[in-house]
Parts: sequence; C-alpha cells; structure tokens
Amino acid sequence: MKTIWKTILRPGEKWSGEIGRGKLLRFTALKAGANLSMLLYNRRDRTERYNMPDTLKAQYTSHLTTGNVLMSDNGRVLASIVADDLGWHDTISGVTGPEQTDAKYGKTDYQQMRNDWLRNGYENFMIELERNGLQPRDMVPPVNFFAKVQCDNEGGMHFIEEHCSQDVTVTLRTEMDVLIILSNTPNPLDRRKEYPAVPVLMELLLAMPVDALDYCVNYRPENRRAFENTWDYYTLSD
Repeated sequence: MKTIWKTILRPGEKWSGEIGRGKLLRFTALKAGANLSMLLYNRRDRTERYNMPDTLKAQYTSHLTTGNVLMSDNGRVLASIVADDLGWHDTISGVTGPEQTDAKYGKTDYQQMRNDWLRNGYENFMIELERNGLQPRDMVPPVNFFAKVQCDNEGGMHFIEEHCSQDVTVTLRTEMDVLIILSNTPNPLDRRKEYPAVPVLMELLLAMPVDALDYCVNYRPENRRAFENTWDYYTLSD
C-alpha cells in the first residue's frame, strides 16, 4: 500500500493530530530500543478515550499485539493492531516524569541545550493535551509501543532489554475518527543510564474495508461486540 503521509519523531519529540477512521498508522523503530507512548481519544467527543482496564480484561491480556484492539470507555474500538513484528507492547508502566528524568539522566533545560534537552513523557503529554483543548485530568494510562514489561510472581515489574531491534514495525488501523497524542520518550522502567536516542518513523496509509471475517473482529467475542458498538455509532451518526 502507498504511504500518503509520513514524519519522523525524533528522540524526546511529541506529536498530536486528528486521524480519520479507515487509516493504517505504521510505526517503525529506526534504531534498537525504542519506546513510543500513545494516548488515544474519540475525535468527535474527547470525553471518550482509550480505556486500559477494559482493553486488557476483555482480551485476557496484559500486553498488546496483532489482533488486539484498543477499546474506549464506551465499549467501542478506537483502533486495532493489524500487524506487529514484536508480539508484545507495554500497557502498564506509564510514562516518565520530570523528576525521574532529571535523576536518571541528569538535569537539563532548553535555555542551555536548546532542542537537545532531555524531555519526559508526562510534560510532553500535558503540552499536547492543552493544545487540543484537554486538561491534565484527561490523561489516561498510555500504550508504550516497542517496550516489553513483565511481572514476576510477587508483582514486580521488569523491563526486558533488547526486546526492540532496529526496523521492527507495529501497525494500527483506526476504527474511529481519533485524536492521537504521541511522546517519543523513554519507558520509565528502562534501566539504561544514557537517555535513549531512538527516532521513530510514523507513516499513514489507507486501510482496506473491515468485514465480518476480519482477524481483529474475530480475535475474541468481546472484540466483535466492541466492533458492533462502533459500527452502530457511525450508522446512527453519519
């Protein structure tokens, strides 16, 4: 399929934009060790947003890969994962904050380092939420693409190094008109002492129409019900 738009998110960079339904959004890690955090909202009604607990419990998982969908708090499908080289994307470890970033990598600021200062996920998200008419209370647990975090029997969370190699991809299909917010900042559980400098390529393509035989639709019965809710939403509102 032909790419209709693309951009590169540099290390520490943030991005937000509205994307219509029926698009493919492909992310490529241009170096090993990427982590791309994402928030997702209904473009028409931004009180509806990605719901991590419902997404995980409905699909009996703690992580995301091909076939999984990103459900909203209204039981609809905002996006689905249609292709994935990794088999695991983190949903539970959140994002870095300013204090953690300063303590781990050293305190920096724009006045001294200009665009090379070390950004954190929380402040990146706060800026983009404000830019899109949202507030701090509208932030939800993000998805961390390219990262793998496992829990042991005692509930300890462990970041898996070398999970993401160079040029691996993950592709989303937008099932609703969405607002997407991205932050190319380190996973908070990443143990590397140097700030990860991994650019991520973001490409937009047109998706094929979704039918009743689609893999994501049939991945679980709960997925089909969420798709049916989504289809009803647009049948009644278009």
